[in-house]
Amino acid sequence: MWYLEKIEANLTESDKRRLDAIYEPVVVAVQPDDSRRGLCVMPDGEIRYYGVTGKKHCWDTNGRSVYISSYNGIDWVYHEAPEGSGAVVNTGAVESGSLAMGAAVRLPWSGRYVTVIAWRDGERRGTWAELSDVGPGDTEPRLNKICGEVCGDLFQPVILEAEERLLVTTYTTDRDGYHPRVLLSDDDGESWRIVELKPTPKHTVVFPHRGLRWQNNGSEPNLAELPDGRLMLLARTSLDYFFVYYSSDRGESWTDGEPSIFHGTLTTPYLLRLRDGRVVCFWNNSRPLAEPNHELTWPPVGNNVKAGLGEDAFTNRDVNHAAITSDGINWVGFRELALNEIRNASDFRVRGGSVSSADKSIHQFQALELPYGKILVAYGQNLISRRLAIFDVRWLYDRSRSEDFNLGLGNISTQMYVKSLSDCHVGKGFNGHCAWNRTDGALLVPDPDCTGGEALQICRIHDERLVNELQGAVWNFPAAVSGELKMQLRIEGEGVRVRLCDHWINPSDEYAGLYANYEYELDARVLKPGVWHEVSTVIADRIATVTSDGEELFKVRMKNAAPLGISYLHLQTMAERADFKGTLIRRIDFCGE
Repeated sequence: MWYLEKIEANLTESDKRRLDAIYEPVVVAVQPDDSRRGLCVMPDGEIRYYGVTGKKHCWDTNGRSVYISSYNGIDWVYHEAPEGSGAVVNTGAVESGSLAMGAAVRLPWSGRYVTVIAWRDGERRGTWAELSDVGPGDTEPRLNKICGEVCGDLFQPVILEAEERLLVTTYTTDRDGYHPRVLLSDDDGESWRIVELKPTPKHTVVFPHRGLRWQNNGSEPNLAELPDGRLMLLARTSLDYFFVYYSSDRGESWTDGEPSIFHGTLTTPYLLRLRDGRVVCFWNNSRPLAEPNHELTWPPVGNNVKAGLGEDAFTNRDVNHAAITSDGINWVGFRELALNEIRNASDFRVRGGSVSSADKSIHQFQALELPYGKILVAYGQNLISRRLAIFDVRWLYDRSRSEDFNLGLGNISTQMYVKSLSDCHVGKGFNGHCAWNRTDGALLVPDPDCTGGEALQICRIHDERLVNELQGAVWNFPAAVSGELKMQLRIEGEGVRVRLCDHWINPSDEYAGLYANYEYELDARVLKPGVWHEVSTVIADRIATVTSDGEELFKVRMKNAAPLGISYLHLQTMAERADFKGTLIRRIDFCGE
């Protein structure tokens, strides 16, 4: 990584102390556009993030080109940029007219900067390489046409330094859907060839689904070089997993895709290779709610949603994750990088406006390595939810986590969905891109022992405005194949279902039990009501042994495989009707072995 020494040389002693003090993710800035391709490094080590402000809608390119800059990754300064240099970050598409180089990749062997952009129409329709010996800010970059097709969601080039090769991941579309492809150049972007990859399978309506998802059969692919020299590519799908492809000849040919170990639906993956060869995966390790019968949806959805050409609502983009591998096979971490700060908002669909991005999610990523084992990562889309954050790579290797709610519910997902307009209405002039409004579910209440602290109450309240009344709470811990989960718990009402999972499932998902790795119930049949209990779940050899106050209650067999371990506690009310007393949770601890 040529830029690491440059960045380190710019650090003051104060910068070094502040950077060294960062361990778990810390938000440092809000980037000016969607998180996909706006991040770059200048020859002197200056870090920049390009984008467009003042857009009328999320796909508009006629706003003001800007960038924010930093010499330490922590402190950022806003700048106006040459017109045209803030090409739409989400897609890589620009309009005809003024053109300047925005974010791009510097080739360490020549110093040239290269990026790939596309025009949707006009005389420049097609996909082009943008070349410059000056770099971002160059008002007269050179263009080389790659193809006449409009390639979508272009990532920045990946560099294979030994071969002096560039690879760009993208896709095209036709009647059959999405076709992932890789663009290769061996002459600093002067000429390119295209390698087509096989699309992934499409979504089919299988219970608990009653309608089609948006058919994304291989869109938004992203790749990195693994420690063993193979290339690994992840592609977005409409299924429950990203599909993975491998190349053993530096991108010339690829295996057919197959389901990866990474859960994820209709979201964008990102792979970052570190200087020592390890690879970090950023993605949304989450599952959306089952698709409803769109013919019966009220308010109604458009024909595109019914036909699988669009989505009703994204219900899995409010949490994102990171994991790391040193061999390309075994991944560790599976840690929540962030939870959406507006995940419980009653005006979620329209909050933040559509001028920056209609999508209020924290999916999409771009990242780079910083000195001293830190990583700078951009995530999210809308101004109200996107962020730049820094964390220490060592954080991914933690084995334990605790939660006592003394700092509130910042680490817990409890959102419930309100029956809302579905589908995307941005094209009609209305904000709200495939999103439902929310409300709080489980809440903090005073500890009944009058300790001065609070406990999480999971209950059930009848409200016909809700998509589902099942209150729940979802909490992440470092992934482990074996270990011990402890809860301080008190049954006041109907009790809770306890699920241990290898991915995030909505707190109110009525089908969560179908996907859990372990599942059991705690209620008055096994625990004395109105009394605090220390409930322990020890996991070993695919068996969970549940005890209360030191006495064994029962054992639970693993019901769904989790090759790299479990990483989530999913609690949900057992009540079938209103239950205002519910269950109280005072503390949660997990320690993996």
